[in-house]
Formats: sequence, C-alpha cells, structure tokens
Amino acid sequence: MAAALLVATATAAAVCARTLWLGAHRRLDDRSGGGSVAAMLAALPEFLTASVLAVVVGVHLGWLPALGWYGPRWMVLPALALGLPAGALLGRMLDDLLPGAFAEPWELAAAARGIPGRATARQAVRRCVPGLLPNLGLFVVGLTGGAVTVEQIFDIPGLGRTTLQAAIAQDLPVLQAGTLALVLLAALAGALARLAARQLIGPALRDGALHSLHRPKPPAPRRTPLLHGTLLLAVVVFGLTRDPLALDTGDRLRPPSWAHPFGIDALGRDLLARIGHGAFTTLALAVTISAAALLTGVLLGLLPRLCGPLVDTVNAVPAVLAGLLVAGVAGSGAATPALAVAAVAWVPLAAHTTALLEQERATTHITATKGLGAGGAHLLRRELLPAVLPPVARHALLRLPGVALALTSLGFLGLGAQPPDPEWGLLLAENQPYAERAPWAVLAPATALAVLGALAVTAAGGVRWPRRRFAGAVRRPEPAVATTVGETG
Repeated sequence: MAAALLVATATAAAVCARTLWLGAHRRLDDRSGGGSVAAMLAALPEFLTASVLAVVVGVHLGWLPALGWYGPRWMVLPALALGLPAGALLGRMLDDLLPGAFAEPWELAAAARGIPGRATARQAVRRCVPGLLPNLGLFVVGLTGGAVTVEQIFDIPGLGRTTLQAAIAQDLPVLQAGTLALVLLAALAGALARLAARQLIGPALRDGALHSLHRPKPPAPRRTPLLHGTLLLAVVVFGLTRDPLALDTGDRLRPPSWAHPFGIDALGRDLLARIGHGAFTTLALAVTISAAALLTGVLLGLLPRLCGPLVDTVNAVPAVLAGLLVAGVAGSGAATPALAVAAVAWVPLAAHTTALLEQERATTHITATKGLGAGGAHLLRRELLPAVLPPVARHALLRLPGVALALTSLGFLGLGAQPPDPEWGLLLAENQPYAERAPWAVLAPATALAVLGALAVTAAGGVRWPRRRFAGAVRRPEPAVATTVGETG
C-alpha cells in the first residue's frame, strides 16, 4: 500500500509538472489542452497493467520477480500496477486546479516582489491540495480494492485475494471480516484527510479570506476530443457490421490483417466485431452510471452534514469489493457490476463537491455578497453552483473511464457478464492467458479503453459554466466631444 501511494504521488507530480513550470514562469497562456497520455494511463485496468508488467518485466526480461511475496523486490511490480492509474487520475485533478491558484492575487504580489517561481509553484500546490485530500483518502481505499485483481495475478496472499475467494465461495464470515477492515481503514483515512485539509488552509476558512479557484471561463476550442471521439465511433460502427459470434477455429489467434484489423481471439472470433458489439454493454452502462453518480454526488455534496458520515461509510466499499459483496449475497450475473458500481460511484464526486463548497463559502466575494443581503437561494444559484459544478463535472468525466474500468474489472473476475457476451472486461479476461503468444488479443480492448479515457479527459477541459447574459446590458458611454471656447451648446 505504501509503495503504491509513492508511485501514485510520483505519477501525479509528473502529470502536472508542465503546468507547474508554466505557472512558475508566468506563461500559463501557452498552456494547451493535453493530458491524453495521462488519460490513457488512467484508463488502463490494473489487471492489464499487472499482466503486462509480469510478462514483460518479470518473465521476458527477468528484472524483477513476477509471482509470490517473499521480500521488497516482489513489491515493485504490484506497486507499479496499482499506483500508475491512480496517480494519473490524481494528477489530472490537480492539474485542473493549478491555473486558478496561479491567477490569485497572492501570486501576482509574489511575482512583483521577485519571489522565485519555485516558491510560488510550491504555494500553488499547497493551495490546491486541500480540495483533493478527501479524494486522496478515497484513493487509499481504492488501491485496496484494486489490489484484489493485482493480488490474483501476482499470486499474493493478501486481503484482496482472500476476500475474492470468500465471495466466490460465499463464505460470508470471511467476507464480513474483510469489509470491516476496509471500514476502519476508510474511517481513518477520511479523518486524517479532513484534519490535513484544515491544517493546510489555516484560519482562512474561519475568516472567509479565501479566493475562488473556479471562476467561469469560456471553453477553449479543441479538436482533440473530436479526433478521439471519431476514432472510437469508427471502431464501434465497423465492429457492428460484423458477427461477434461467428467461429472459425482454423484462424485461432491469427494476427491483425486487412480482413480482421484487430486479429482473431482464441476461439476464432473477430475481435473488431466483439469490441464493437461490446461497446453497447460497456459504454452505455458507464455513461448512465456516471450521469447518475454526478447528480447524486452534487446533491449529497451540498449537504455536508449528511454527506460526511455517509461518504466515510460507503468509502469503505470500493467498486470491486461492492461487486464481491453483491456476488456473495445474490450471486454473479449481468446486473452485478452495474449495481455494484452505481452504489459507490457517487462517493468521490460528493467528497469533491463538499471540499470545494467549504472553500467557496469562505471566499471574500461570498462574504461581500452576503453583506449586500443576498439570500441562500441566490448564493447557491448565482455563486456557489457556478464555481463548484464545472470542476465536479470535469471530475465526473475523468471518472468515466474509471467506471468502465470497474465494470471491466468485475467482468475480468467473473462476477459480471458471462460468455459469450462481448463485454470489454470479459474480452480482456478471455484473452489475458494468451497475452504472451497473441498480444493483440489483449491490446485491442485495452486500446479501446485507453481511447475512451483520452476522450473523457480532453472533453472535460472544455466544461465550463455558461456565461450569464444580463437583460439590461450597460452600454459604454460615448466619448464626450470637447467644445471650444466661445461655442454654445
């Protein structure tokens, strides 16, 4: 766990390094929308990352051991498999907040006094971290949930693997014990995150002396989301024109060709056809669950007294473990992943909403607006929602590949769709044993997930609150014409 957190922190630092450098040199106007590489990294399933690392680094190159748990060297590959996707997502969230911190008055004053850019960059990170700390607590528990598949691949006798075996065997006492351990871990992580946030912000929350990190900005035109969306749509459309169940045992594991651009799987089925037909199962569920999670997270985040204890409780059940609990009680089936992911997908969005709302209510312009007699409804509609909803909506888009990832992870564990369903997680699970012999059989659905992640992240950068147009726009006065001496008006 500690090693995975270190990997996640280093990955997050690498993702937002360019924005920090530009902000330190006061060149954020040159910052263009990017993050495709980070998005693809965040969209890679832990089990796929673990499989690639085990086969390439552990078996082919022999640099590190790939199986078992006998010392620190056996910890490196599992830590990389867990920390890289989590760090990429955390880094994108921090990268989204940094421009607002660099635009605050303290940064302008620091630049005027000649304070080095490194110092202002450190303070910008310190300013943004409190809004992310609740989600950092969620990452701690999420890493434990992701460890279920990683422990299964690396043959590690850990809590995740034990819980998985208990759920499959419907051993409820062991399943309850594992859940209780995660509840305690979630409560501790949440309490430490809230305490650290208050320590970092200091008395500014109490005195209402903060500045808003999120002000409405016009969306920047981008072609990258259109490119990613067109690519994904083309794959789905071309796949739908083929039969996903047609078998040709003579072409088993055949590499990509003009007739079969993505190759053939282990049973002789066309991978392009299976990815195209599986998109309806994977993408439709992911989009629906993400939209419901955004609505639920924002509504509950606006009620911090109710949301806090509820988040701490549900936080203890990451999506993978929720699937194990549902499977342990009701058995596995097609509805198990959707129910499990929908039950917990709103938690990070609610935590993010609460953290941003707490800081936004402590800003100077909210204090001034209250002094002018504005009521709670006006503040919520005109000030709080325009500041909080855009970053939370961008966060929800960043989570969209994670929702699809959770669905595929449950499919990989055999708790979701069953063969011959072409769901993407099931495709990865079916072809993962042949990764060394036919890597294209695994890379094809993994690339589809990566393109989905790139699409979500690049599209998230353009999410802004619509600019308000006032009915009575004030016109600029015409410049006065000076009259000469002796003229009469």
